[in-house]
Amino acid sequence: RCCFCSGRTSLATASLSFDTMRTKRLTRLALLSAVALGLYVLEAQLPNPIPVAGVKLGLSNIVSIYTLFAYGPWAALGVLLTRVLLGSLFAGQLISLAYSLAGGLLSLAAMLVLRQVLTLRQIWVASVLGGIFHNIGQILIAMLLTATPRLIYYLPVLIAAGMLAGLFTGLCAQFLLQHMKKLPPG
Repeated sequence: RCCFCSGRTSLATASLSFDTMRTKRLTRLALLSAVALGLYVLEAQLPNPIPVAGVKLGLSNIVSIYTLFAYGPWAALGVLLTRVLLGSLFAGQLISLAYSLAGGLLSLAAMLVLRQVLTLRQIWVASVLGGIFHNIGQILIAMLLTATPRLIYYLPVLIAAGMLAGLFTGLCAQFLLQHMKKLPPG
């Protein structure tokens, strides 16, 4: 029967269905936040294989990029803020909070611009741009906090590293998004 014709029961069912969908979405975003947080803390504890200060792979960004393209900008912002705030606290690196926030927010803003024009086969492009802007945000906050404008000379190294890390994390997020669509809903 049509939900509009069957009275209160159908409205209650529609409301329950909406609440169920909202709860599933919230649960999935909480799980994505937990995965991103776990990757962030794990990467913070591992020795850096690249002996360049400030350069890391950024594995938790895979989750942020996936969330941006699968769930939208507000969900991605929520996952990003959860990961950055709790990750800095859990990893015991509170100074990284400023760097991660500056880099993460600038990166998200840059990827939002490209999200409107890219296909699911081009997510890696947004991630490369995100990696570049992440490092620009971090170098700007470093210059501000240390009052050392000469840090700008380090930016080309960080841009190159951001491009490579962005390519890797973007390809991972793209692969994840393409294969998660094959799973049954629910």
